[in-house]
Amino acid sequence: MYYVYSLKCRDGYYVGCTDDLKGRLARHQKGQVPATANRLPIKLDFYFAVQDKYKAFEFEKYLKSGSGRAFINKRLL
Repeated sequence: MYYVYSLKCRDGYYVGCTDDLKGRLARHQKGQVPATANRLPIKLDFYFAVQDKYKAFEFEKYLKSGSGRAFINKRLL
């Protein structure tokens, strides 16, 4: 499975994709991910499990777009 996830950070949100959600969250929390190291603390906001790797990365890309952010704000937050 591949996981598209959103983290609530000190200064906003972060969207990512991984095949090891627990491990990736642990690395975020330890400050080992450059994109969120200066934005701690973080909290898992939501995630989606997707079987197809390419669909997962496409969905991550969509969520990072303007319409994807609007979708998150309207439907998930």
